[in-house]
Amino acid sequence: MKIAFLMDSLESINPENETTSYLMYECNQRGHTVYFLEPHDVYIRKDEVVARMRNVTVPPDLSMKTYWRSLIGCMNKEELIFETVTDLDALFLRKDPPLIYQTMEFLAPINDLVFMINSTTGQVLANSKLYTLNFPGIIPETHVSRDPARLKKIVDDFGGAMVVKPLQRYGGEGVIKVSNRDRENLISLINYYIKASKSYPEREPIMVQEYLDVVQREGDVRILLLNGEILGAMRRKPLKGHFRTNIHAGGRPYRHEVTEKERKICRIIKKRLITDGLYFVGIDVIGDKLVEVNCVSPGGIPRINRLSKVKLETKVIDFVEQKVKERKQLTVRVNPRFGPSTALPRKARKTMSGSRSILST
Repeated sequence: MKIAFLMDSLESINPENETTSYLMYECNQRGHTVYFLEPHDVYIRKDEVVARMRNVTVPPDLSMKTYWRSLIGCMNKEELIFETVTDLDALFLRKDPPLIYQTMEFLAPINDLVFMINSTTGQVLANSKLYTLNFPGIIPETHVSRDPARLKKIVDDFGGAMVVKPLQRYGGEGVIKVSNRDRENLISLINYYIKASKSYPEREPIMVQEYLDVVQREGDVRILLLNGEILGAMRRKPLKGHFRTNIHAGGRPYRHEVTEKERKICRIIKKRLITDGLYFVGIDVIGDKLVEVNCVSPGGIPRINRLSKVKLETKVIDFVEQKVKERKQLTVRVNPRFGPSTALPRKARKTMSGSRSILST
């Protein structure tokens, strides 16, 4: 199979703690051809969606550190492959947030022609914190507004601590706890976050959500879901005196067995996730409340692997292989003149290093 990863630069990644590196490593171990590209590498040629990629397939059985150094070495080669994206079998969309909408627009017309994990449509729908509003019965009390007076009244009426969240950031960035007991700072923070100096239409709406105090004692739970089913989980606890549990914000991971309350949350959201093409996501749960759905490059596999002595990446690639197989079988039924090994005709492509063609396998 030919599997590409649209992602951040290889040099920016710590491979021993990144889910993307584990997925790439597993693909390489299975003998798949692995390609690397970044969002700016996707473009349109006539009526085709094309990308310039690098083949980062390397020998198997390397240590993770050696494997990653080998991938970076591939980047130093002059050869760039110009690949029609529909010639790929699967495409992982794993660029860290914020989502680059132009890239999603380029890829959207072929969303049903190559298996993408996660789908462009799903990522556009779910990349902000507003996606949790699809599940009103299982989320904390939540408000969204760009009106400072309304936001201050919400906090006053609530009477306790609340959490302010920018809609598009990630890794706990910009998430703060506020209270009406500190009125002066509350007003300043709200004005800052919504950009109150601008006209009303230009202001930034923000989310104000009930603060769940259980987070300081128990932390939260990151649950990875694959096709709506629980893949693995870990508990994350904040540093003493803090409430943010994100690993990037200093949170510590712990082994966790998923509870029945958490399983119920997963069952409630399963159908919607699959409908939206969100096959691989990470959800964050505090107590019995869903607080976030992470669909743009969700992480957690390396740490869950170490804590629970598992290899979750194998199940993810098993799933991708099965989905690709199902798509090829469907293509053969629709186009019976193509045999099982060539469900769709392949096209030659040129490289930057010359005019010779590298034929698809």
